[in-house]
Amino acid sequence: QLVESGGGSVRPGGSLTLSCAVSGSGDTASPYCMAWFRQASGKEREGLAAIDRADRSTNYADSVKGRFTISQDNNKNTIYLQMNDLKPEDTATYYCATGYVGGALLGPQSYRYWGQGTQVTVS
Repeated sequence: QLVESGGGSVRPGGSLTLSCAVSGSGDTASPYCMAWFRQASGKEREGLAAIDRADRSTNYADSVKGRFTISQDNNKNTIYLQMNDLKPEDTATYYCATGYVGGALLGPQSYRYWGQGTQVTVS
């Protein structure tokens, strides 16, 4: 089970930190790779950032590189998305994902399990 939190409303230029807590068994409990996605109204789901839980290597979409940072706390089995310099176009529902099955690290089809999403509004 994945549970996101930390969404909300913020002014342009502001910051938010999203959290995704992982619980359960199997690869949801010790996932190899986790990622953050977002989906704005009327648009396709977009991959933002991914992290390899073993070596902590990261991968970012160009749209958020330099503004967003993905990180993990293994003790809490939680990943985070620190979002800085937020823009109105960052408004979307944000999801974390795990259960990596291969393929593009930022491709939605590469993950089996998804959280319920948390809304971020920048205005």
